[in-house]
Amino acid sequence: MIDAREPKIGATATATGQQWDRPNGWAPLQYLAIEGLNFHGERDLAREIADRWIRKNALGYAATGVLVEKYNVEQGADGSGGGGGEYPLQVGFGWTNGVLAKLMAEYPDLASHALQRNP
Repeated sequence: MIDAREPKIGATATATGQQWDRPNGWAPLQYLAIEGLNFHGERDLAREIADRWIRKNALGYAATGVLVEKYNVEQGADGSGGGGGEYPLQVGFGWTNGVLAKLMAEYPDLASHALQRNP
């Protein structure tokens, strides 16, 4: 689900309290959306989504010292980890770490800005 007015990528539009549903966003979905938008010439929207994801991860890390498996994409850029599902929020997921590293390499200016605000 992409809302062009406020780009955020959630797995579904349904809020069930389950881990894959609203308001959770997952790193692989962010990355695939960004790559697809870039491929189809929607570079500004891809960049905005990358910026929001990098900032959310940086804020979350600054607040907790860890990266987590999913983030609440409806809480603005406050770094809130996601919730719901059958187990507690997982720390240090490889896909979160990998996607963040890839986005920071692809958008070094966005990464620098996020890190300056959240050292």
